[in-house]
Amino acid sequence: MKKVLFILGELSDDDIDWVIAIGKREEVAANTVLIQEGQPIDTLYVLLKGKLTVSTIASGGKEIAILTSGEIVGEMSFVDSRPPSATVKAIEPSLLLSLPRTELATKLKQDVGFASRFYRALAIFLSNRLRVTVSQLGYNALPPVGEDLPETGFSPETTDSIALARTRLDWLMRRLRGLEG
Repeated sequence: MKKVLFILGELSDDDIDWVIAIGKREEVAANTVLIQEGQPIDTLYVLLKGKLTVSTIASGGKEIAILTSGEIVGEMSFVDSRPPSATVKAIEPSLLLSLPRTELATKLKQDVGFASRFYRALAIFLSNRLRVTVSQLGYNALPPVGEDLPETGFSPETTDSIALARTRLDWLMRRLRGLEG
């Protein structure tokens, strides 16, 4: 399952309108470094198209994950304001939706409803990422990082949210395609 569905499933239509309004479409070339480990970032990214690679200094710069359409990047640093713990680089031409940290932080302070929905979505997203990480340690049978999560085992509320999110992702992509011209 695309990770962005966790976010889109929790946000309202008005929230998504706001995200599109403040977000910026970014086309990046292969080998573009979006996030450098240890260097502060001021953007939260949603990967719309393309592939990104994730590496760390601890791994000797080796690739630890490949991210595809629907992934969210920079969310950990957004939540805890610490520098990124990994480097993220485009491995092919990619299309991203970038959300400026300052505008997003201001919206979260001014709009309690949006903040509640946004942080709940991030909590669900990060919880699922942790489940995948734990499974890589041999405790479970979930797919490796960068692969889609199974769509089973969620509460009915979350399942409904994911269905709505799929519709919203399609809507978001159509609107962003309309901005291309």
